[in-house]
Amino acid sequence: MPPITLKSAREIALMRKAGLVVWEAHQAAAALVKPGVTTAAIDAAIENVFAQHDAISLFKGYPGEIPFPAVTCVSVNEEVVHGMPGSRQLVDGDIVSLDTGCKVGGWCGDAAVTHPVGTVSPQAAKLLEVTQGALQIAIEQLPKKRRWSEVALEMQEYVEAADFSVVTEFVGHGIGREMHEAPQVPNYYSKRFAKDGDFPLRTGLVLAVEPMVNAGKREAKITKDHWTVVTCDGSLSAHVEHTLALTSDGVEILTGPPT
Repeated sequence: MPPITLKSAREIALMRKAGLVVWEAHQAAAALVKPGVTTAAIDAAIENVFAQHDAISLFKGYPGEIPFPAVTCVSVNEEVVHGMPGSRQLVDGDIVSLDTGCKVGGWCGDAAVTHPVGTVSPQAAKLLEVTQGALQIAIEQLPKKRRWSEVALEMQEYVEAADFSVVTEFVGHGIGREMHEAPQVPNYYSKRFAKDGDFPLRTGLVLAVEPMVNAGKREAKITKDHWTVVTCDGSLSAHVEHTLALTSDGVEILTGPPT
């Protein structure tokens, strides 16, 4: 595993500046989430916030089979992550995941929220609640546990107790000067990770923790557009993410609201 770069208090404060821009962008996007709004309009609102702060998008142009074309991943219903915004209009009963990040002053912030559109089904509402609950477990347990695998196990057990499943093909990540840094941060436990990829929870660790939870089976696949990931069984999927810093005082949510 590549070395993990711990951040100083000063560096964490600089990352907080990027995190606040990401938070503001999510607030602008949330105000638009309603039936009839296009996914492209939501992406444009986030791009506008970034422009106001001279922030650099972490997503637009991201390398792939085709460079990612937008500043936001907009994933609807059975789309897990990496959905591309466009002319699609949201309809009542949808759930929509918005994932975005930016760089400010050379430091990154990354966060995702899944919103209900209008009135959603009881299953969809429960899925959103449980996915957010999994992230909350990470926030609460980071200062209490010794190693990440212990946190991941609690997240997985919580999700599965609700009869949902944790996506295993995609995981969270370290973050700092770059969006994707060591370590990999799975939202589930495996013996292989515990042996080869696990890491101690230490002051200065900054992680983008992002549980992806399916209402059905955990398997997911990439579609023909080379980006959008969907559930293999067509079930709903939700995704939430915060950039979290482990400090001497506990956990700081770098992409959270102003305090």
